[in-house]
Amino acid sequence: MLKVAITGNIGSGKSTVCKIFESLDIPVFYADTEAKKLYDLPEVKSRVQQTFGAGLFDENGRLIKPKLAGMVFENPEALAKLNAIIHPELMEVYKKWLSGNRHKPYTLHEAAVIFENGLENEFDFIINVSCPEAIRLERIKNRDKLPEKEIRKRMSRQWPDEEKNKRSQAVIINDGKHFLIPQVLDIHKQILEKIN
Repeated sequence: MLKVAITGNIGSGKSTVCKIFESLDIPVFYADTEAKKLYDLPEVKSRVQQTFGAGLFDENGRLIKPKLAGMVFENPEALAKLNAIIHPELMEVYKKWLSGNRHKPYTLHEAAVIFENGLENEFDFIINVSCPEAIRLERIKNRDKLPEKEIRKRMSRQWPDEEKNKRSQAVIINDGKHFLIPQVLDIHKQILEKIN
């Protein structure tokens, strides 16, 4: 079974592309979704509290996301500490998930920051979903109702598309002009040919 990563900057349309792969019976591991669940684990909670202080969880024990985000977004050192807690746990969840899907020809691991986190060597094949910045900006404004300044700040923490495209084995253009399904089918075929 090949391990395929699907990446792309914020607002590029990774989730839409993943749904097309899922319609082809390819399982997708959504790293962000799985990472959020980790904050419910007692050992993760305890390590986060030891590192960042006790006030990050509400009275029901749920993470106060904006509070944590405020602590790590502007502080690379704090972000590195958080990643050191979350990343090994996430990779354990991913390994278990992989073993449950080993009968599939390949699986997809969806994450925005594959290259930024130095994870490219964990995968056999990487797909980047590429989209012009102006389109991504509009999408995020409409989807997340965030101010443009905040969106641009988030965008600035991710590598430019050109760099991700160069390092990926396949690129899907999601600019509203290129149809997604034929691009996905073509890459699906390429990956299956690598296996056979």
